[in-house]
Amino acid sequence: MIKLSEQGVYLINGTEIVEDTRDAEAILKSKMGGQAPTKEEAAKNTIAYHILEEHNTSGNMDKLKIKFDKLTSHDITFVGIIQTARASGLEKFPIPYVLTNCHNSLCAVGGTINEDDHMFGLTCAKKYGGVYVPPHQAVIHQFAREMLAGGGRMILGSDSHTRYGALGTMAMGEGGPELVKQLLNQTYDINMPGVIAIYLDGEPVKGVGPQDVALAIIGAVFGNGYVKNKVMEFVGPGVEKLSADFRIGVDVMTTETTCLSSIWKTDEKIREFYEIHGRSEDYKELAPGAVSYYDGLVYVNLSEIRPMIAMPFHPSNTYTIEELNANLMDILEDVEKKALVSLDGAVDYHLKDKVRDGKLYVEQGIIAGCAGGGFENICAAADILKGKYIGSDEFTLSVYPASTPIYVELARNGRLADLMATGAIVKTAFCGPCFGAGDTPANNAFSIRHSTRNFPNREGSKLQSGQISSVALMDARSIAATAANQGYLTAATDLDMEYTNPVYHFDSNIYANRVFDSKGVADPSVEIKFGPNIKDWPAMSALPENLVLKVVSEIHDPVTTTDELIPSGETSSYRSNPLGLAEFALSRKDPAYVGRAKEVQKAQKAIEAGENPVEALPELGAVLDMIHTVYPQVDASNMGVGSTIFAVKPGDGSAREQAASCQKVLGGWANIANEYATKRYRSNLINWGMLPLLIEEGELPFKNGDYLFLPDVRQAVEEKAAVIRAYVVGDEMKEISLRMGELTEDERSIILKGCLINYNRVS
Repeated sequence: MIKLSEQGVYLINGTEIVEDTRDAEAILKSKMGGQAPTKEEAAKNTIAYHILEEHNTSGNMDKLKIKFDKLTSHDITFVGIIQTARASGLEKFPIPYVLTNCHNSLCAVGGTINEDDHMFGLTCAKKYGGVYVPPHQAVIHQFAREMLAGGGRMILGSDSHTRYGALGTMAMGEGGPELVKQLLNQTYDINMPGVIAIYLDGEPVKGVGPQDVALAIIGAVFGNGYVKNKVMEFVGPGVEKLSADFRIGVDVMTTETTCLSSIWKTDEKIREFYEIHGRSEDYKELAPGAVSYYDGLVYVNLSEIRPMIAMPFHPSNTYTIEELNANLMDILEDVEKKALVSLDGAVDYHLKDKVRDGKLYVEQGIIAGCAGGGFENICAAADILKGKYIGSDEFTLSVYPASTPIYVELARNGRLADLMATGAIVKTAFCGPCFGAGDTPANNAFSIRHSTRNFPNREGSKLQSGQISSVALMDARSIAATAANQGYLTAATDLDMEYTNPVYHFDSNIYANRVFDSKGVADPSVEIKFGPNIKDWPAMSALPENLVLKVVSEIHDPVTTTDELIPSGETSSYRSNPLGLAEFALSRKDPAYVGRAKEVQKAQKAIEAGENPVEALPELGAVLDMIHTVYPQVDASNMGVGSTIFAVKPGDGSAREQAASCQKVLGGWANIANEYATKRYRSNLINWGMLPLLIEEGELPFKNGDYLFLPDVRQAVEEKAAVIRAYVVGDEMKEISLRMGELTEDERSIILKGCLINYNRVS
């Protein structure tokens, strides 16, 4: 089904694979008439290389400085981004910036009025020359597909699932500060990423959808990091067998592999997509060169893919539905055992009681968002369900078309009526089901979803309150088949039926009549509307000469998600209030974290106020006494005091900058990890002035509650030290080594100045 190459590969004419062995040069010459490029030359023939080269401003393809064509954000990120940019001198959006409203669409979630954020967005679009998409019109990524993507372009979004590679657009999801840099005419700085070929062969069988293909790939590459921080380039003869919607559905899930970005070769089906959307001029034919070199290859035989399910609590925890049904109790027991680690035993989690008469019973089905809400997915689900009903027991089915144009077309072609006649509820475009702001299941209910994630502490889980949501990912077709079977897990391939595959007609008037588009013209006279819960970022200090850190949380899960660092769902209405949101930091993973961090922060606030930090934090006295035995010159004039956390591998999942900024506003100065799950989380730490420290795997030399001392840390950052000397301060000064990892000159400056806001205010 899926095979991973153990070395790099050459791809000849987009179809023939030659592995990078000792015989590769001879094979290439024999196939190319005696002429063959070097590996370095062939690496420049990938689609990814050409797009990155066209957007790089550094003149050095090893050290990229990227300027994007367009930006996009939604309503739990754009307020913080614009507030940061305003504090740094923003006068006008220099490139098209689209503000969608698909996460805080509900007007009251958690304690404030989200419509205040929407009005903030609308007035900023007017003032700075942007585009504003009102609530319920479209989820962020569907609007981008319909209205922003273009062949050869690059788009940066403040949402991790910013992926438009199927349309020939290299898109990346990053934390808000990276968008701030683009708004201030700065660059996105990365080393040239590796490029991995995703070679598609064969053709999907009837009943297999894009989520099935995506989950099969994720299951094969996530655990081994095969594509981590690399670009996935989709090539091979199987691409042309897939519709545009099918490709889009696979592409959006590439985020769950931890890759950096994605790009696909394009063809007439993508040209047709642009023509349907009235943007034929935005199509561009993209294909690898005659001989292209890739750092690895994932071979995918589409014909062998079968309906998949990603069991809790990760998209990579994959099985075929057939495999699950055949080994039901064994697999459910294994999931329960793994949950003991993910959930820290905080709730009574069980799945085996879902088995009724030897079949797995599901309480909820959801088809939604940027992954599931596409036209073809919903039409296929409607075909499966037509003439059937979902029953009147616990099972429910909700369908969220990804945009109002899709919704309208479903109404016009009758699929909307077909779905609702079954007992399904069709709702407006909204990302809520994906992160816990809509259709949260009952405690211990089992939900199957064509959405993007099924992490712990997500989709309504509130472990501190005893609430656990159990979510599995599936394709819309098999969700519909399960609904037709009134909640009993069923693969779509088990059904003998024909799909109607109706033609899609896009109505551009829906957006023309409702979306505000400044056409890039700013109006400085517009007054921004601020709701009472929209707050400025608090002042942040520069990195001190010496740093005293208290470890205030210690997490040993194999991976820590951003949902565990700052929960989604009920916290979304506080995203415009940095201090208010920070109260929720690590609340579902380590409820004591906030109190511990704030207690330590008292010492730093005392230093900034010219007061004695020991009076604010008495336990600091003994710590300083021990530090003075080796470093007697350290005092309040040359030191800072703050907190840090340790996590094995933090930052998987969302791009949300608040996973880092909440720690910062609570006095966090650093994270310590064995590795960082994603580039975007590490970038968030840096942009908020936090040290992204690394420590070797093995026995940890400190524990929660310990103090660490980093002498001359500012000098170490200035001098590009690879290793940071530190001490565990107890009955003695125990020296340890921490690594920083590679930093650009700008990143060093941002850390030294305390955060990106300070960097731009000063420079």
